[in-house]
Amino acid sequence: MNAVVAMRLPEQADLTEFVALMRRLQVPHRVAEEAGEQVVWVPDEQMAEQVRELYARYPQGDQAISAAIDEAVAQSGAEIKRPGFIQQLAASRMTAAVLAITLLAALVTMLGENLNTVSWLSFVDFQIQGDYIYFATLEHTLSSGQWWRLLTPMFIHFGILHLAMNTLWYWELGRRIEWQQGPWVLLFLSLLFSLAANFAQHLYGGPSLFGGLSGVLYGLLGHCWIYQRLAPNNAYRLPSGVLVMMLIWLVICMTGVFELLQFGAIANAAHVGGLVAGCLTGLLGGALARSRR
Repeated sequence: MNAVVAMRLPEQADLTEFVALMRRLQVPHRVAEEAGEQVVWVPDEQMAEQVRELYARYPQGDQAISAAIDEAVAQSGAEIKRPGFIQQLAASRMTAAVLAITLLAALVTMLGENLNTVSWLSFVDFQIQGDYIYFATLEHTLSSGQWWRLLTPMFIHFGILHLAMNTLWYWELGRRIEWQQGPWVLLFLSLLFSLAANFAQHLYGGPSLFGGLSGVLYGLLGHCWIYQRLAPNNAYRLPSGVLVMMLIWLVICMTGVFELLQFGAIANAAHVGGLVAGCLTGLLGGALARSRR
C-alpha cells in the first residue's frame, strides 16, 4: 500500500512536540520538506484522517494535552497529582547515578578536607610536604596510565555550598537532556564537558588543585541553549533569566572578586571551556535535529 499525505504545513511550523506525540502513540509516519513545506506521510488514508484530527486538537503535542488536562482538572476542582521523587529518580537514572557518584566522592574526600583521597581524583597527582604542595606533570600522569584523572575532578567538591549548588543544577539540567536525548547521550556529554573543562583549566592555570561539576554544568547549559535555538523543544526551554544569570555569574567570577575577598579561587577557565564545548555540541545536535524535521 502506498503512503499518503496526511498534512502539508508551512516550513516554519514547529512539529517537534507533535512528532514526539505521534511516536509515543506509535503512529507510523514520515516528515519531509518539499517545496518549502513540511509534508507528513502516513501509510493509508484512514490514518491520515486520524492524524489530521489529532493535529487539529493538539498541535503542540504532549504540551497541549497536558494543558488541556490541567484546565479540565482545574475546572473540576481536583488536585493534579505530580510525579513523586522516587518516580523522578526512576525516570532519570543516569542523572541520579552521576549525582550518587558525586555524593560518594564528597563523602570519601570529606568535602575536600582529606587531601590524601582528593589526590586520587585530581587532574594530576600531588604530594604535600610541610606547607608546600608539589604537583606531577600531565605527561607523567598520562605515561603512568592514570587516564581516569582527565575526568574525575568533576567529582571533587570543596565545601557543602559548592556541592549543593552543583548537584542541584546538575539535577535540573541533566534530567532535561536525559529525557530529550537519552541517558547515554547525557553520560557522553557529561564526560566530554568534564574533559574540556579540565584541560582548559590546566592549560590556563598550570598544575593546580581544582574540581567540581560547574564546568560540566556550563557545558550542559550551553548545549541546551544552542540546541533550543536551532530545534525548539519544551525540554530545553529554560526558565526566563536562567541563562542570563549564569552568564552574569561567569563574568563576575572572572573579575577575580572572590579571590580578592579571600573566598577561594574559582576555576574560570573550566567554566569557559565547558561552555564552549556545550555550545558546539548544541550546535551539532540542534542542526541534526532540525534537519530530521
